[in-house]
Amino acid sequence: MEKKKADRFYNRNDIILIISLLLICSVALIYLFVFRKGGDTVRVTVDGEIYGIYSLSVDMSENIITEKDAECFNRLIISEGKAYIEEASCPDGICVAHRPVFRDGESIVCLPNRVVVTVVTDYGTDSPDVVV
Repeated sequence: MEKKKADRFYNRNDIILIISLLLICSVALIYLFVFRKGGDTVRVTVDGEIYGIYSLSVDMSENIITEKDAECFNRLIISEGKAYIEEASCPDGICVAHRPVFRDGESIVCLPNRVVVTVVTDYGTDSPDVVV
C-alpha cells in the first residue's frame, strides 16, 4: 500500500514555518542577552514602597528588615557589579537560589517577605518623566 500525502505528519510548508519561527526566536534571544545593557543602580522595594536605592559600583551588604522585628529579613549583597540575596528568613529560599542580577530590568523577588530587588538605570533627576 502506498501512503497518501495527507497521511504525513508534517508537510514542507509546516517545516519551513517551524524553522522560520525558531530562527526569529533565536535572533530575539541573542539580542536580549548580547545587546542588553547593564544597570547602574538597584532599587529595593518592600511591600510596594521604596526601601532603598543602591549603586552597583560600590560593594556592600545591606540587611533589609521587612517587619518591625528583625525576624523577617533579607540580606542583599552587591559585589563586582552584581546584586544577590545571600540570606533570607523566608521558608522557601527561592530568592537566595536566584542568580545574581546586573542587567537593566532584572529582578529578584521574595514573595513571603514582600521584597523586590530590581536593577535600574539611573538617568538622573533632570530628565522628565513624561515627554510630550
